[in-house]
Amino acid sequence: MTNLQLMIVKPFLVVLLVLIYGCGNNSLMVDQDTKVIENKNIKIVFDESMQSKLISNLSSQKNDIGDFTLSEYVTINGKDISKFEFKSNKSSNINDDIGKGKQYKVVGKTDKLEKTIIAKAYNEFPNTIVYHVNYRNISEDDLQIDGWTNNQYKINVLPEQKGEAFWSYQSGSYDERPDWVMPLNVGFAQQNYMGMNSSDYGGGTPVSDVWNSRFGVGVGLLELVPKLVSLPVNMPDASGAYIGIKYVKNINLRANESFNTFTTFVTVHEGDYFAALETFRELMIKRGIKFKETPDTAFEPIWCAWGFERNFTSDQIFNALPKVAEMGYQWAVLDDGYQTAEGDWYLLKDKFPNGDADMRKFVDEIHKYGMKAKLWWAPMAVDPGTDLINNHEDYLLLNSDGSTQDITWWDSYYLCPAYKPVQEYTVNLVKKIMTDWGYDGLKIDGQHLNGAPPCYNKLHNHARPEEAVEAVPEFFRLIYETALEINPEAVVEICPCGTAYSFYILPYMNQPVSSDPESSWQIRHKGKTLRALMGHRTAYYGDHVELSDGRNDWATTVGIGGVIGTKFTWPPEEKINEGFGKPASESKIALTAEKEEIWKKWLDIYNNEMISTGVYLGKLYDIGYDNPETHVIEKDRIFYYSFYADKFSGNVELRGLSDEKYKIIDYVNNIDLGQVEGRNATLEINFDESLLLKAVPK
Repeated sequence: MTNLQLMIVKPFLVVLLVLIYGCGNNSLMVDQDTKVIENKNIKIVFDESMQSKLISNLSSQKNDIGDFTLSEYVTINGKDISKFEFKSNKSSNINDDIGKGKQYKVVGKTDKLEKTIIAKAYNEFPNTIVYHVNYRNISEDDLQIDGWTNNQYKINVLPEQKGEAFWSYQSGSYDERPDWVMPLNVGFAQQNYMGMNSSDYGGGTPVSDVWNSRFGVGVGLLELVPKLVSLPVNMPDASGAYIGIKYVKNINLRANESFNTFTTFVTVHEGDYFAALETFRELMIKRGIKFKETPDTAFEPIWCAWGFERNFTSDQIFNALPKVAEMGYQWAVLDDGYQTAEGDWYLLKDKFPNGDADMRKFVDEIHKYGMKAKLWWAPMAVDPGTDLINNHEDYLLLNSDGSTQDITWWDSYYLCPAYKPVQEYTVNLVKKIMTDWGYDGLKIDGQHLNGAPPCYNKLHNHARPEEAVEAVPEFFRLIYETALEINPEAVVEICPCGTAYSFYILPYMNQPVSSDPESSWQIRHKGKTLRALMGHRTAYYGDHVELSDGRNDWATTVGIGGVIGTKFTWPPEEKINEGFGKPASESKIALTAEKEEIWKKWLDIYNNEMISTGVYLGKLYDIGYDNPETHVIEKDRIFYYSFYADKFSGNVELRGLSDEKYKIIDYVNNIDLGQVEGRNATLEINFDESLLLKAVPK
């Protein structure tokens, strides 16, 4: 045969061989390009056993994020099923409730299971891929599934990384009340279980994120109600960190039966976790979650009577109100201590001897000074021995063994949020507080409010015990919408006492709070987190300034655009009764003449600038790696920068500016710092603890 004949025949032989062998063994047909699913800025590559790794296309240089990892799998009889032979990958165009894009159908098999990944890459979310995974029993035997894992990835340590190898956002709720944002160290592990992690600490936002100075990875759940998943983050050794989504559930999978995992996602980003949470929020809105517009009343400064603690007297509050009004606070809050017990909510006779009439006079007194009134309340809790339990024992949430679920803080029990009579009872309490008593808002408080355990009370006729877990958002929706029906300008604050807010209750409040912060750092990173989850017009309350560093760090709340508040007592010689917190002898919250001058200065700054109503530009600065820690808010073309560090001296970039000239002003001390120009403006600064500036276009 001549060379020319060989050249003609050879291609046909190759095609014939491929067809012959391809029909007999599908794995030989797999080209490397078919093992890829991708969106504009993210690529996921599978190997022959359907392990996968992430690649970020966000920068001009592609970044392999980590090694091939067992990313989607099930556990059977305690053993992780680690290898599915890659069979096929087909793509098609989609247009669904989230938007237009491309869908991939990736199939793999073991001798007993067929795994199908439906991966969706939406045009509107170029950094993200949404996952649905199905498992089908292709054996003749029943399979006992213990649970599943989705989107488990390794993020390798950067060889050039200086400082912390990784920072992370984690939203498990624990009684230790850990930071939501923290660096990772070798040996770190946190499960971030979205169920109960102790008797009354549970719930959270189903997203975890890990990032380094070049890129980050976020994974999360896109279900419309809470699910009992975990989002573990761990760093077992110095090579990298792991992130993923796990669900433990006993499933008896019969022959030819299948089950689906929940809808999950993976996203890549540059900078810190803000982008991942913002993406999560936008996806959830596409799926049907809705947020109402925040009223102007939610941005008004707050005074809370909690300074007098639980054993307050009405006269103590009445005596303080003139000073509170004189200084310019617009909300006065009556805190814990007016009621006989959680659950009954009867008024204490020694404080309100004429019952409802006295409470109405109390609210009228607040209104007389031109302020609005907010009342502390802890729904979903009931104390033992109350009339509510004696008359309605069926209201209780019960564990599988028939025991009550304890709320440790008040020695109370859980009410079942899914039980219709409990919902009706709760709605009637809102009506009483806001109509009969005349309150303008609610301070809803308690770590138990962030989530609920499954309920096994047979009287409730739940289809599944998890109905109680999933009903918590509906419980708060009823409260919120009832309050707004009574008063469209009502402020509903929910303070889940140190827990990592459940995203599912955020649409049913208009004033989130730093929730008993243990440091100014917590106030700042919680503010950044809640802005990402709730949007730019979020009335984030920094809580009582007395809970910040030094009991007086106004710069933290003002600088990040938070709503300010205080719990000072007045007159300064007034002694508080020993109650919930420290005895009067240890109280350091009295408004002395010296403190009054400082408190008034910051109140004036807050009211004059109203930074809290601006747009928080959370993607401009990395809260982990940028030094000093920097936050920026834009309002009416003015850029407000806040810098935080123990001590700093050097140049900083003023990111976000347009191509024009700006006058730089230290608005706390009213100092003109000169002029900068353009998008790449820098400024030489020196400060201890904090520096707050504004860039005003000339």
